[in-house]
Amino acid sequence: MRQVLLGALLACLAGLAQAQIPLVNATCPGDIEVHADEGGPIYINGKEAKLKKFNDNYFEAKGSGVTISLTVSPDGSPSVSYTGKGGANGVCELT
Repeated sequence: MRQVLLGALLACLAGLAQAQIPLVNATCPGDIEVHADEGGPIYINGKEAKLKKFNDNYFEAKGSGVTISLTVSPDGSPSVSYTGKGGANGVCELT
């Protein structure tokens, strides 16, 4: 019985260690401003974007005609890129 309870406790603690959206401010080419509060949501040019979580380390936010890709590396550091109309895309600068 103790082993079952210990296993359940460890499973709960492992769930707490999952990555989440970090605090991010970034500027992308084309005057695209990105802001994310810790844990979400993500804002594109001041408007809340529609967020999709693919896994604990990769998120996409859509709004204002662009898709913002947010990747969180194992050390917790974020990287942001964008895809816009007409195939525009690039890496955003963290500010």
